Amino acid sequence: MNLAITDVRLTPILVADPPLLNTQGVHQPYTPRLIVEVVTADGVTGVGETYGDTKYLELARPFAEKLTGRQVGDLNGLFVVADEVAVDSSRVSGQVDVGGLRGVQTADKLRLSVVSAFEVACLDALGKALGLPVHALLGGKVRDAVEYSAYLFYKWAGHPAGVTAEKDDWGAAVDPAGIVGQARKFKERYGFTSFKLKGGVFPPEEEIAAVRALAEAFPGHPLRLDPNGAWSVETSLKVAKELGDVLEYLEDPALGTSAMAEVAARTDVPLATNMCVTTFAEIKEAFTKDAVQVVLSDHHYWGGLRNTQQLAAICRTFGVGVSMHSNTHLGISLAAMTHVASTVPDLHHACDSHYPWQSEDVLTERLTFDDGTVRVSDAPGLGVELDRDKLAFLHQRWLDDDGSLHDRDDAAAMRVADPQWVTPSVPRW
Repeated sequence: MNLAITDVRLTPILVADPPLLNTQGVHQPYTPRLIVEVVTADGVTGVGETYGDTKYLELARPFAEKLTGRQVGDLNGLFVVADEVAVDSSRVSGQVDVGGLRGVQTADKLRLSVVSAFEVACLDALGKALGLPVHALLGGKVRDAVEYSAYLFYKWAGHPAGVTAEKDDWGAAVDPAGIVGQARKFKERYGFTSFKLKGGVFPPEEEIAAVRALAEAFPGHPLRLDPNGAWSVETSLKVAKELGDVLEYLEDPALGTSAMAEVAARTDVPLATNMCVTTFAEIKEAFTKDAVQVVLSDHHYWGGLRNTQQLAAICRTFGVGVSMHSNTHLGISLAAMTHVASTVPDLHHACDSHYPWQSEDVLTERLTFDDGTVRVSDAPGLGVELDRDKLAFLHQRWLDDDGSLHDRDDAAAMRVADPQWVTPSVPRW
């Protein structure tokens, strides 16, 4: 068995995205993703997926060149290689990441987001070569299915007139009735039993009303609200008081660890984050200040599946809950999320997933939700297969684009509809 890496293929793509609203603006009609393939000397191919924006692609290319000849099982070596790849400082803004809404950008975060795709691809290839599922390579699953939450968004009926976009059948959701209608579709189509609303779009009173409407329509179902740090401490406390009897947790109501700690000290509503705890270095301050009670991991920017397990172990040590954050992603990422989630013992909150919003994929067969869960595959590797025709089609779309969609920019998309739109300062309310 020869597990040396002989080829690495990088395929940037553009995938259709509905007009989903957040505090920064609205999703563009197409969003960039990067598909990574690692090929061994024996002809085994493993696949991974991550963000496809230019800054990630520019880092992935020199990274890929350094992998030829390395063993596919040398997962620790991936981090050594990452440290050898320079990051263009102009690509690191030092500001909140507009596309991912996931805290402040740093060079290390960029590297980890790239490493994650290669680690997943290597695990997929290694699993296929050994005849083992990825979860077995991670120590074995502790559950046969992973629960996911419906990810609700305020949404326009369609992208602005004149914008090339794919149509969807979700309809508009810009008020409580629309959000409840959207939730009913999620429940009918996928069986979800918990709901998360992306907030920070409308004044807090309107979003409180939407969550109240959800609680009335779906009594007993866990509910979450995530304004992506759009509120002040006082506004966060007001919302927590208004919704304390129905929220499972409140996610990143205020921006930054200090603000979150102040909110946490003055409310009994658990606070979750995927913004102030996104690297191991950020854990100490947040846990010491008791700023968060649930960390929403994301293997894309934590550096892969094994780092996600390490994060979960640290959270368990400090009595902090853990679940999973999601950004726009395809089936490769959902498969990877499901494998690692299946190995985490104390996963007491349903994971987030954008997957139902994505009408396109690069797999021969889409992953499915059954009663809001995804079955954990026992097939070798991730248990998914690339559809090369679909991959080529989505790559051609990326090639045909003039570059305006190669970097996700929710504010730019909003300015198409509202030329006067300026990214709101934080706190917005």
